Amino acid sequence: MNREEKQEELQHILDTHQKIVFFGGAGVSTESGIPDFRSQDGLYHMQYQYPPETIISHTFFQHRTKEFYRFYKDKMLITDAEPNAAHRKLAELEEAGKLLAVVTQNIDGLHQKAGSRRVYELHGSIHRNYCTRCGKFYDAEYIRNSAEEPRCECGGLIKPDVVLYEEGLNQDVIRGAVNAIREADCLIIGGTSLVVYPAAGLIDYFSGDKLVLINKSATSRDNSADLVISEPIGEVFSKIRV
Repeated sequence: MNREEKQEELQHILDTHQKIVFFGGAGVSTESGIPDFRSQDGLYHMQYQYPPETIISHTFFQHRTKEFYRFYKDKMLITDAEPNAAHRKLAELEEAGKLLAVVTQNIDGLHQKAGSRRVYELHGSIHRNYCTRCGKFYDAEYIRNSAEEPRCECGGLIKPDVVLYEEGLNQDVIRGAVNAIREADCLIIGGTSLVVYPAAGLIDYFSGDKLVLINKSATSRDNSADLVISEPIGEVFSKIRV
């Protein structure tokens, strides 16, 4: 199929399914100006005193907190980005009663900003931050405007509610995501290379009718998909009719 035929096939799948789940990764937000981790211009290709994967680990957060927060505020705490066509269209599909849930590996909160309500954030969110001593909540702006080590009024260190290396995923979020994927009659995977586990393994719970993959580069699941579109996801979703 050519590009136009694939777009029409996607439209047909959306028109004929009522329990759609979207599973997305960093590529969904790159069109909003948020860099991914593994592209040529992503965080893994930037030069710092320590590799990014070391900095965003639980051990580093505990023992080199100031260095962690310098990197986190500079490269991960992005609060001025706006939802793109993919975020907005998914919110429209949910509003129309066709989308069951969004399962995302992103921590930027753009799905909620676009209007999506049922969002399972596998890796947490920059918009939730908690005192490690008393548990008090703080928003992203408090972290941005704080000193080198954000502190609670009780004196405790504040930690972003994001899943760092060496940390496990939230089990309640996992259960919700798995249940949604199991219930889906159509699973759309977009903007992810499907190499980050255990998150990528969740799609194994899908046993519905149609599997759609939308990603600029090839993935390990292309051969098992009913439709593969190798285009920017925002561009593809901007043409969808709800």
